[in-house]
Amino acid sequence: MAVYEGARPRSSLFPRRRLETPLVRHQAPALARRRTRIAIRSARRPRIVGFAIGLIVVAFLLSFFSLVQTVRVSASGWDMGQLNQEYQQLQNQQVQVTSDIGRLGRESAIRREAIAEGLTQLPAPVVLPAR
Repeated sequence: MAVYEGARPRSSLFPRRRLETPLVRHQAPALARRRTRIAIRSARRPRIVGFAIGLIVVAFLLSFFSLVQTVRVSASGWDMGQLNQEYQQLQNQQVQVTSDIGRLGRESAIRREAIAEGLTQLPAPVVLPAR
């Protein structure tokens, strides 16, 4: 590593100072720099493009959020329809079972089913004397 006399480490906090060397006595006059329109345009263009891309991304995110909400609402509506249909089926079964119990729970229906199964009426009870 070469060490030059007068070299100083750069500081990231403070800008570099221009040190004029005492050895240079004759300095050419500094020419005024020409401002280029390209640099100005190039400095503005990325901001506009970045801003436009950001707006497009935000618009897509908002539309995606809206789509998710719409799908969620339609899925909830479909689930509610399915549950209502199942509830109606259960109510119909309840009515049918209640009417079957009412019809089959009478004495005549029970006697008829017992005879069909081969059961007969009980004879008179046998009473055993006590000892």
